[in-house]
Order: sequence, then C-alpha cells, then structure tokens
Amino acid sequence: MSEQTVAIKAKKVASVTEELKNASSVVIINYRGLTVAEVTDLRQQLRNEGVKMEVIKNKVMDRAAAEAGFDDLKPTFNGPTAVVFSSEDPVAGPKIVHNFAKTNDKLKLKGGVIDGEVASLEEITAYAALPSREELLSTLANILQAPVRNFAYGVKAIADKKQSDDGDAA
Repeated sequence: MSEQTVAIKAKKVASVTEELKNASSVVIINYRGLTVAEVTDLRQQLRNEGVKMEVIKNKVMDRAAAEAGFDDLKPTFNGPTAVVFSSEDPVAGPKIVHNFAKTNDKLKLKGGVIDGEVASLEEITAYAALPSREELLSTLANILQAPVRNFAYGVKAIADKKQSDDGDAA
C-alpha cells in the first residue's frame, strides 16, 4: 500500500473518530436488503432533522471506535454498516431509525453510543421513545402559557358576567 493511500485512510479514521467523540448519539445499522428508494427516504428523514447517515467501511469503524474509546462497539462492525450521527438532538437519530425499522423489517439496529457511552439495543429503543427536543419545548411552552391563558379566561368571564348584569339592570 502506498504512503498516500495510508495517509488517506488515516485521515478518514481520524475524521470518523472525531465524529464518534463529538456526536450526542450514534446508531450503527445494517441496511442490507433496503432498496435505493428506501435508503433515500431514510436519509431524507434524517437530513430533515439535522442528522447524518454515512456508510463507512468496517475496518475504518473498527479503528475509529478503538481510538474513540468505544471498543465495545467492535462486534457491530460486520456486514453492511451505516452509521447515523446525531450532533444536536440526541433523540432524533435513534427515533427516526427505530421508527423506520418498525415499518421496514430489513433495517436492523446493531448498536450505538448515547452521551459518550456504548448503548445496548434496549437502551437505544428506550431512547427512541423519548420525546424530541421540539416536543419538549412545545410542552414547556404550553405549561408556561396555561396560567396566563387561565387568567385571561377568568377576566373575560368576569367582564362578560358584569356586562350581562349591567344589561339586565337597564
């Protein structure tokens, strides 16, 4: 192997190592049997949520996982391997992949990393069941608006009652 090829491979390993270290969640999947249209649909769903999916050679993943301190991931690097990196919302990647796997039995989850720790399939599934960041923010907004909304309804009810009482007196 030429020095140039070795340098290119070392650069790819370093790049994947950084992605593994910096991602808030990582899901390793087997995509064997998916059609091009299905993979395109999955990639589009992931991209819409700011999540990246990349097909990476198992040898590169093996070396990158070792350098990132995720040696327990090594058994997942066999067969066709794609890696889903969530950098902002740690729930987005696992949720999309898990939901896609529910409707398409060819997609198999193999393992992953959540918040810097190697996660089992059960942990990834539990994580996928959590509400997304947007859902949590929406719930928080509704909770914060409720007292103001209830106060406004109360003031309006009092005003309506007073107006009807004034109308009855005339």
